[in-house]
Amino acid sequence: MIIGIPKEVMPGENRVAASPETVALMVKEGWQVLVEEGAGEGSFYHDPEYVEAGAEIVRNVEELFRRAELILKVKEPLMNEKTGKHEVDMMHEGQYLITFLHPAAPANHEMVKKLAKNGVISLTLDGVPRISRAQNLDALTSMSTCAGYKGILLAANYLPKFIPQMFTAVGMVKPINCLIIGAGVGGLQAIATAKRLGAVVYAADIRPDANEQAMSLGAKIIDLKVPAEQAVGEGGYAQRLPQETLEREIDILREHLPQMDIVFCSALVPGELAPVLITEDMVASMKPGSVIVDISIDQGGNCAITPPGTVEEKHHVTLVGIKNIPGLLPTSSTWMFAQNILNFVKYIVKDGQVVLNREDEVIYKSLCTIDGEVVHKGALAAMAL
Repeated sequence: MIIGIPKEVMPGENRVAASPETVALMVKEGWQVLVEEGAGEGSFYHDPEYVEAGAEIVRNVEELFRRAELILKVKEPLMNEKTGKHEVDMMHEGQYLITFLHPAAPANHEMVKKLAKNGVISLTLDGVPRISRAQNLDALTSMSTCAGYKGILLAANYLPKFIPQMFTAVGMVKPINCLIIGAGVGGLQAIATAKRLGAVVYAADIRPDANEQAMSLGAKIIDLKVPAEQAVGEGGYAQRLPQETLEREIDILREHLPQMDIVFCSALVPGELAPVLITEDMVASMKPGSVIVDISIDQGGNCAITPPGTVEEKHHVTLVGIKNIPGLLPTSSTWMFAQNILNFVKYIVKDGQVVLNREDEVIYKSLCTIDGEVVHKGALAAMAL
């Protein structure tokens, strides 16, 4: 088995799909590992470390794609400006690809179709189900952990005041109020981080179990008054609410936003656009200098006026719409991602060959293209719209 690790070509993407630690473990399995020159520089993993781990450093990425049987990446294939070729066009029939493809996203439809046309067998990490036996493969959870932690640090950086209670010679400074909307993996890490920084933390989620977990971390719960049967869908995920219920949820949040200094948004519905829970008039009601960090922006955002991919001040509130927050924590996020993807490879490789059991929930939910066809259900449904 020859595994290729190319340098990520997305602008500003500093993560890489393998660390020297995971390369050493791959080599121990008997696999040959090719790493593009400089692939780990952005994560502070350097070529000599990969060489010491047993990798071969390849200067020409086209050679890497040509030789590798399995390509491991962080982000979906994109145009490589260095070669003037799209990464898919450097891939060949029968080659395997494991990465975050986000195949249902309209912007990725043509790329996914081209993968199928080129005969590439691709698996998308955002399809890995959240089941107990797949926990160590679940890169989406790992990256949400990074986003929850770093997102609160971003908010702290933009906030023009102290976060914790402070006793000074000139008087006491009260702690700030922080609201976490959506107590999934990212939200729970945000709660823990905000608590460590000394904020008074509130949490709001439509799922009773999520609220219990938030409470166990010390958050005060804002009851959104959504019946559990409307709130909880397959696998314990939140599901799309009827419009009347959604409007009632927004009205409850509207009462609380003027008291908040930081609002962290991470409410998602799998496979759909994120629900808009904060309107522009709600932003305008917040304290001057407040901060909203919207990590749901990849799926449209929970705030109606979050600027996609950037940071802006509107109504005297700083709105953070940075799309790749885990990439701002590249050493830790790469370490976690590399462990996840190594576990995924070990899950599908038997005796040096990739074996895909399409009856296995992990495989059929992550498999995107095979036998010249797009087979991912979410992608097919989105392409049909």
